[in-house]
Amino acid sequence: MAANDSSYLPFMKMHGLGNDFVVVDERGIASRVDAPLAIAMADRHRGVGFDQLAVLSDAPEADVYLTFWNSDGSLSAACGNATRCIARYIMDATGKDYLVIQTDRGTLTAKDAGGGLTSVNMGHPQLRWDEVPLAEEMDTLELPIDGAPTATGMGNPHCTFFVDDAEAVDLATRGAATEHHPLYPQRTNVQFASLIGPDHLRMRVWERGVGVTLASGSSSCATAVAAARRGLTGRHVTIELDGGTLTIDWRDDGVWMTGPTAHVFDGQWRIA
Repeated sequence: MAANDSSYLPFMKMHGLGNDFVVVDERGIASRVDAPLAIAMADRHRGVGFDQLAVLSDAPEADVYLTFWNSDGSLSAACGNATRCIARYIMDATGKDYLVIQTDRGTLTAKDAGGGLTSVNMGHPQLRWDEVPLAEEMDTLELPIDGAPTATGMGNPHCTFFVDDAEAVDLATRGAATEHHPLYPQRTNVQFASLIGPDHLRMRVWERGVGVTLASGSSSCATAVAAARRGLTGRHVTIELDGGTLTIDWRDDGVWMTGPTAHVFDGQWRIA
């Protein structure tokens, strides 16, 4: 096929701790990604398969603009692990060790953390009920939901349950039910976390519009913020996910997330 054959869409497959992505670079060209295409590519049997699809586009005042699609064709303003993966890809391609990235969440920064690790500042957490957002005014620290979870916004909504044993939770059942709780008008990501040591959490994730995932960057940030607010940890936390380990540091300038990335393969998607 010709390199400029418009019937094919080039893409990259990446993952951060098993949280996997299709990445499409549309810088300099008109966008061809829409909800039906995202749904088709997300099918793990008939497509490529991913938790999120990320589209790179031009940003006059930043290194890149990122748009995120969930596997059900809905949009998400934030995706921390995908942002880290793309930041590493751009750093490797340009030789830069610091990037400015624009998203629907706002302007983020990323840097090379050394040792093959990449850090992204996911911005300040949103702690007011109307920022998350919730359906009505209330204290976000303990919601009137069985288990008294904490609500946090990281550009997308989160609901974090602190439990004795995250491994014992029926994640699929409880995650699906909580995602659609009426307190969350935009649905929510759901986390179940347990304290396994000082400033050390074990966490499992149900992602809005996706389902069970091996990891989630924004969920890790939300959980670290919730744990610190509830006095369970300090503001620098190690989080063990099904796919591996992330380090979260809630600083004065935002919530920094650090971890590994992987560029798995490149491909071409045939557009029907």
